[in-house]
Amino acid sequence: MDIITTPLEGLLIIKPDVFEDSRGYFFESYNREKFLAHGIAVDFVQDNESKSKKGVLRGLHFQYPPFAQGKLVRVMRGSALDVAVDLRKDSSTYGKWSSLVLSGQTKWMYWIPPGFAHGFLTLEDETIFFYKCTQVYDRESEGCILWNDPDLTIDWGVTDPVISLKDRVAPRFKEFRSRF
Repeated sequence: MDIITTPLEGLLIIKPDVFEDSRGYFFESYNREKFLAHGIAVDFVQDNESKSKKGVLRGLHFQYPPFAQGKLVRVMRGSALDVAVDLRKDSSTYGKWSSLVLSGQTKWMYWIPPGFAHGFLTLEDETIFFYKCTQVYDRESEGCILWNDPDLTIDWGVTDPVISLKDRVAPRFKEFRSRF
């Protein structure tokens, strides 16, 4: 397993060791001891899965403390542009974002620690997205930021994705008051 740092502290790209032969493939998507060895000391309490057609954008979502979630995300089938935005007010990269294409083919993962907003855009039909969370979902703690906020200038590569009403009317980043 290779762990690659990003310019945003704590946000990590995880490249698992994939073993393939004529039968198919095998890889560990999570191994507590290996994650601990790389400084990822978390307990996962909830798994989520979504399936989307091409062009669906979900995000930018987060949960406020005390229900802030760390997420280990991956695409099981298809591909998606995955985006994380630093919401930690004392971070030198506050308001900055990073993105990565995740796919069922590469099996790469993103570790998104608490204090980040998260979203993704599906690049193929039938994309299945999976994530392990360090906190359970709590509706009262839910927050989101406008996916195409002009102050964040995230390059999604699309101008008219399929999005929910909640994501369409989300507040802008300049209206956000960090509790992280």
